[in-house]
Amino acid sequence: MRSLADRLGIKAPSLYKHFPDKSAVEVELIAQLPDESAAVCETAAPGSLDALTEAYHAYALRHPHLYRLATERPLPRHALPQGLEERAAALLMRACGGDTDLARDTWAFAHGMVILEIHGPFPDGADLGAAWKRGARALDR
Repeated sequence: MRSLADRLGIKAPSLYKHFPDKSAVEVELIAQLPDESAAVCETAAPGSLDALTEAYHAYALRHPHLYRLATERPLPRHALPQGLEERAAALLMRACGGDTDLARDTWAFAHGMVILEIHGPFPDGADLGAAWKRGARALDR
């Protein structure tokens, strides 16, 4: 908490006026990912799986630390705002025609590609744009 307060330019006790502990700060940050990524994806072409995955991809790469915080351990569902996950999933569900399995497969593909890009195992010159488009087309049948 002290390190975070220092980065924000405030004293650590001031943080405790807003958050009871580090876990509460993390939950607030984690809640930003589905909220902000849903807002970004809502501006993408509704119903287009390709546009949706492109918007998700761009958002995640602009916020790699937040993305990793929110996705690399169990999601604290009990502490997130009610309806947040549903809002974030609604666009994907719509683009997948209500097919839960397809939506889950699509998210798994998008998440896997994002995490691999964040961690950097792709060789220099790899055409990741083409990989994204081909993956989205393969799922969009």
